[in-house]
Amino acid sequence: MTGLRYVYAVCRPFGTPLQAQLTGVGGDPPRLLPHHDLVAVVSHVPEADFAEEPLRAHLEDLDWLTAVARAHQGVIDALTTVTTPLPLRLGTVFRDDSGVRTMIEAREESFRRTLDRLEGRVEWGVKVYVESAPEERAPAPPAPRPASGRDYLRQRRTASRAQDDLWRRAENFATRLHETLSECAEDSRIHAPQNPALSGASGRNVLNAAYLVPRTQSEEFVERVDRTKDGEPGIRVELTGPWAAYSFAGEETSGEEER
Repeated sequence: MTGLRYVYAVCRPFGTPLQAQLTGVGGDPPRLLPHHDLVAVVSHVPEADFAEEPLRAHLEDLDWLTAVARAHQGVIDALTTVTTPLPLRLGTVFRDDSGVRTMIEAREESFRRTLDRLEGRVEWGVKVYVESAPEERAPAPPAPRPASGRDYLRQRRTASRAQDDLWRRAENFATRLHETLSECAEDSRIHAPQNPALSGASGRNVLNAAYLVPRTQSEEFVERVDRTKDGEPGIRVELTGPWAAYSFAGEETSGEEER
């Protein structure tokens, strides 16, 4: 099959086969492209979509981009069950196998160091959200109409104080939670808060963190998160993972990407 080479990840050679029905971007099954003691996981993609100009145009198409991201993530998830992958950036494309091998050759030492550091480890994501103030979450009977402008301002100040108190509690809670989880993680990253308009999550995001955890300690990590989930009214904790270690894959270049 002709076409460009889409690269999902670099990893060490592994013996367990990938799922038989696994497909990648554009429906093409991923395959392994070995080079020295590393393996690139690649599939063929059409030049009409992934050459430089059409790819730039497609990046403005949210539906197309979402479909590619899901297929990319599906391959990474499958790899994570059988090995420790080093995920590459979405849309990493080369002209042919030779181009992929040249890329590996240029970054070989960096890839080896990062894979050694990530071996046997996964990433867990933890987010803390502030919901509405307690008196705002449940429907309440209509408040009596203020008798005066002074009464109206008093009602507004009361509501504002309640929300400010919730924010303070949420910030303190998030700080304590991050300290607790960092104790049973080898490394952590705090990402910028997620934009609710983009994430679709309800509430305001006050902690968006990633933790690098040995697989053998993941159960303990999850239990620690679970013990906090219902601890504070108006504050919601969400756990995602285990993922490939996206947030820790670019440490040599100090790169951080939000997931």
